[in-house]
Amino acid sequence: MQTSTVSEPPNQPDFKIGQRVHYTGDYRRIGTVRYIGEVEGYSGIWIGVEWDNCDGKHDGSVNGVRYFTAQFPKSASFARPHNLSTGVSLLQALNIRYRTSSTKEELDEMYVLSASHKRVNVQLIGKDKIEDILARFEELPGASLSYLGVSSPGDPVEISKTLPNLKELDLTGNLLSKWQDIDAICSELPALTALNLTTNRMSNDVAGVSHLRNLRLLVLNNVSISWSQVEVLKDSLQAIEELHLMGNKIREITPTSSKYVQGFCSLRVLNLEENYIADWGEILKLSQLKCLEQLHLNKNNIEHISYPTTDEGPYKPFQSLRCLLIGGNKIEDLSSIDALNSYPALVDIRCSENPATDPSRGGIGRYALIARLAKIKILNGSEITPRERRESEIRYVRLVMSKPHQNLEEIKRLHPRFTELKAFHGIEDERPTNGPAGPQKMSSGLITVTLKCIGPSICEKAPITKKLPATTTVGLPAAYVA
Repeated sequence: MQTSTVSEPPNQPDFKIGQRVHYTGDYRRIGTVRYIGEVEGYSGIWIGVEWDNCDGKHDGSVNGVRYFTAQFPKSASFARPHNLSTGVSLLQALNIRYRTSSTKEELDEMYVLSASHKRVNVQLIGKDKIEDILARFEELPGASLSYLGVSSPGDPVEISKTLPNLKELDLTGNLLSKWQDIDAICSELPALTALNLTTNRMSNDVAGVSHLRNLRLLVLNNVSISWSQVEVLKDSLQAIEELHLMGNKIREITPTSSKYVQGFCSLRVLNLEENYIADWGEILKLSQLKCLEQLHLNKNNIEHISYPTTDEGPYKPFQSLRCLLIGGNKIEDLSSIDALNSYPALVDIRCSENPATDPSRGGIGRYALIARLAKIKILNGSEITPRERRESEIRYVRLVMSKPHQNLEEIKRLHPRFTELKAFHGIEDERPTNGPAGPQKMSSGLITVTLKCIGPSICEKAPITKKLPATTTVGLPAAYVA
């Protein structure tokens, strides 16, 4: 296979290698420029793009000539420059979203279906008033500019003048890639406390970012960020309370200053779902975050959970952690479930879709989980009532007792709470069925009861004799007496 040696043409100022673009007219078809130049057999200049959604035709090779290498077999394609957009500034997107009047076609699409499946057009009451409020940008407390091709801040001074009171900004699915641009936006929005950058592919260069200090909520889902970069941003995130890092292929937590992650003094919620973390030891590096209340770890590769033992003095991991989401991992052993009892503040757990907790894969059911988890009040999103806990614990103890005989040490190892629950609920061992004369049949414990009809207004009936257990409660018609 040949390798193209075509260099970038000098007269293509609108496109650069590594630049983020979207297909003209389709804000959601986003990709990265991988090649600019000629393509053998075709005239003119072409842009080689690797698409985020893998909606391409090849991997950067055409007719035996490789122009670039894409990550997947059909995630790339070539496009003419006029078919691609390099995006707009933040304020341009703001005008597109809030000051562009709805077209007739868009208004015609506002309808609901009647009972007879006919279209009934919807008229928005107060539409003009709402649009008037949204058009006064200086009063906007929040703005959603998702999927509008935002690629740059624009004039910083104009941002500050236009949106002085903006507190929440959603920039999901845009073309931003430079942390310096994010820093510039935040520097001109002093009231901003919540920022969503989901699916903007951010660069590795986070140096010099210093204007995120007022953010309390930062969403960095699917932005290709590593924990090392988070550590660099940490000093600028002094007020952060919620940090979302879903889908970033994070495998390791890499503190810079010590064995454990330091700082994040106000962080209450940390979302690490849909990453590649497998070792619980990586999670324990977060265990000294004193304010951390919620830790989201759904859909990672965690196989085992433990409670650390250390000789380092009064080390108490996750002192404030109340909610732990570990669904969709690879936990197979029940000792991992039992270990959760050691975390002092934990009351809310999601652990579904693990081999150990999925009955369809041989795992234990809800009642057994409730019995094994002493302090949990919410399990898999559902509150545990006092009655459900009591019934679950009794059922669990009786199930353990019904199994083939095991010595006490083996029972304690497999069922750490068994002895405690048995005593708490006053459940006694089953009495032996052997008597003085040897094994007794069930019939030996029955009593004979004769039932006679005494109803004066009905026909006389013959007495009925039955053998019943001594503790049986019998309901009879009024005509009968024992």
